[in-house]
Amino acid sequence: MAEIKIRQVAKQYGSTHALHSIDLEIADQEFLVLLGASGCGKTTLLRIVAGLETATSGEVWIGDKRVDKLPPRDRNIAMVFQNYAVFPHLTVFENIAFGLRMAKLPQTEVDRRVTRTAELMHIEALLKRYSGQLSGGQRQRVAVARALAMEPEVLLMDEPLSNLDALLRMEMRAELKTVLAESKTTTIYVTHDQVEAMSMADRIAIMNKGEIVQASSAVEVYRNPAAHFVGSFIGNPPMNFLDATSAGEGVWNVAGVQLKGPVSTQKKLQFGIRPEDIIVHQEGSAEAMGDRPSMVATVRVLEPLGSHLLASCRIGDEILRVVLDSDAPVKPGDELRWSPAPDRIRWFDPASELAVA
Repeated sequence: MAEIKIRQVAKQYGSTHALHSIDLEIADQEFLVLLGASGCGKTTLLRIVAGLETATSGEVWIGDKRVDKLPPRDRNIAMVFQNYAVFPHLTVFENIAFGLRMAKLPQTEVDRRVTRTAELMHIEALLKRYSGQLSGGQRQRVAVARALAMEPEVLLMDEPLSNLDALLRMEMRAELKTVLAESKTTTIYVTHDQVEAMSMADRIAIMNKGEIVQASSAVEVYRNPAAHFVGSFIGNPPMNFLDATSAGEGVWNVAGVQLKGPVSTQKKLQFGIRPEDIIVHQEGSAEAMGDRPSMVATVRVLEPLGSHLLASCRIGDEILRVVLDSDAPVKPGDELRWSPAPDRIRWFDPASELAVA
């Protein structure tokens, strides 16, 4: 079993707190992605699990063994970095076999593991080549194969696809997801790319300012963000936020219209809705959604994106982004009448920035 338990892990550099008492559990064979902007602490946390950084406080467990006091070589982990670190003077075979030879495994076992991982990564035809004869994607496959050949309990990956071009990254995402499912290795994957996280992860842990804000499935963090930061970070375009003021118990004034919402002692909340969860009514229509009349926004900018049209609209001093059909008959200056899909609204406390039930 390679379950990982991170308990109350904190990291401090002088007066700077890089991590604030992190608690996280990763199940055996789970693919967990640490997602966040630069400086949020995700790589620091990964390096603490790897043993390349020492936590100021807290514990790290792999299976039933506490490992935060052990050197990296005794943790039965493997790591793939952003820099592939493929040795140019060695063939692909010898690159994959490097760690196995350091562990003094017999040649028959080296051959077995190299062959198996090369087949997993679809590079068996490249085993006699040197790194200078490989493309960037092939070198990345070699780096992953070298890590998997060690048959680690845990695989740690630090932005391994960030040096690849967009098309190759898309191909490698699918490759990696398949390979890691077949290898049945518990994986922690660090990235700032939400598309990588959403498409690959069993679960995403979203980090901000040294804390885990939400750890859930891709669908859950997208549909039900636990905090304002999650809604603004996940999604392209991100969630819309409009100010809401209390108009009575469970009733909130949003853009001049009263909507039913949570019962709260707060006088102000934030109303959140995804751009694709906005229902646009026909021009001049007085349609209502239940007892909620439609709101009005003025189109400022249109962005044709092929499959859809993204409209940036203004409501007073606030901006609202709306996803429209690619052939929608709108132009800058037009007024859009819209209503939010009622089961897609999220409400947030502006003080704590947390979602309100």
